Parts: sequence; C-alpha cells; structure tokens
Amino acid sequence: MKEQIRKILPLAVTLAAAGCATTPLTTQLQPQAIDFALQRARFDMNCPAATAQVLGSETIQPVLNGPLMMGQERAQFTIGVTGCGNRQSMVVICAQGGNGCFAAEGRQ
Repeated sequence: MKEQIRKILPLAVTLAAAGCATTPLTTQLQPQAIDFALQRARFDMNCPAATAQVLGSETIQPVLNGPLMMGQERAQFTIGVTGCGNRQSMVVICAQGGNGCFAAEGRQ
C-alpha cells in the first residue's frame, strides 16, 4: 500500500500544481470567441463598424470523462453584437486545444 502511495503522490502533486497554474478556459478563449463573433456578425449585418461584448460565459465539461477516454472541455460564450442600427446575439463555442470556434444561429 505504501509503495502505491509513493508512486501516485508525485503525480498527484504535479497535477495539483498544474491545475493551480492554469488560466480558466473561458479567459483563454474569450478573445478568439469575440473575434469569431465579430467576423460573422459584420458579414451577416453588412456592418464593418459592429462591436461585440460578452454577455455570459461558462465551461462545458466533456461527455466522455474517464480513465480510458477523455473528451475536450469547451468554452461557451453568449456574445452580443451591435452596429449600423442592428443588434444580434449568438452563442459561440470554442474547444480547448482546438483551432477555431463555431456559432449557433444568431438573433436580430
């Protein structure tokens, strides 16, 4: 039993230290989500001067989360875009370690 603890303890300490040093996923991915929302809304609204703000955000845990299979965490943002007399909101989702975001249909 003591030998198992000696094997697991360094790993547990490393993981705990890494967890404390990381930035929340929503903070990391927020600039990417805002940029994505602005590009899409500026095109949809035909308004190059549109601006965006984050209305809400949360981290979505993966469906598969176990010792054999690990899914990716995702950050979900509700972003409001205004400009040229129009308003639009959209939900933007970005995956951790991914290279892009996607959006649900916006509302005007």
